[in-house]
Amino acid sequence: MEKLSEKRTPIRVGFYDIEKTIGKGNFAVVKLARHRLTKTEVAIKIIDKTQLQAADLRRAYREVRVLKKLHHPHIIRLYQVMETKNMLYIVTEYAPQGEIFEHIARHGRLPEPHARRIYWQVVSAVDYCHKRSVVHRDLKAENLLLDAEGSVKLADFGFSTWWTQETSLSTWCGSPPYAAPEVFEGRQYTGPEVDIWVILLIMNDGIEIQNGDVKIMKIKITFPHFFNRVLV
Repeated sequence: MEKLSEKRTPIRVGFYDIEKTIGKGNFAVVKLARHRLTKTEVAIKIIDKTQLQAADLRRAYREVRVLKKLHHPHIIRLYQVMETKNMLYIVTEYAPQGEIFEHIARHGRLPEPHARRIYWQVVSAVDYCHKRSVVHRDLKAENLLLDAEGSVKLADFGFSTWWTQETSLSTWCGSPPYAAPEVFEGRQYTGPEVDIWVILLIMNDGIEIQNGDVKIMKIKITFPHFFNRVLV
């Protein structure tokens, strides 16, 4: 008698079939999933609320509030939020080409025309955030994703918060290899400057990736004479 092959029942979250793990954190995992009706691929960040301290849970809810406010072609799009007593599911746009970090690690330095295009997209996304009183605070090559067309999608707003010119921030957050000087020194900061530091660091060859590790390089940053007019 022919043995029937066993077919595993897919794991489902709402209307989504979970396909595989694409990222992990301390108390969260990111899964690639597909909508059962439209077949659209999405990323689902699954957070176990029972493992979080109160401050971490507040940060997770703040990430959702921030993403709801942002609608930009180079920022990862929030599709849906689902919640149970113990779990929080954040459904977002999926960027199939993965991290710029991995792209640089595999292929080396970006050709100048490609780098200019990426640079403009990152600056556009960060400027959009700042104009809406949001500071990312964890900008790095690992959080710059590439969609199917190779365009940037700014992701992972877990350390993001609101900022104003009248108040100061003091939280030490983000990743040490990319941290701005004022963060390292424990000084208060307004917010946007820590994001701008990372943009200048990455785009001016201020980092070097060797065997998957980020190394900070000594850099000298120069600006064209029209730079102030561009910022204004």
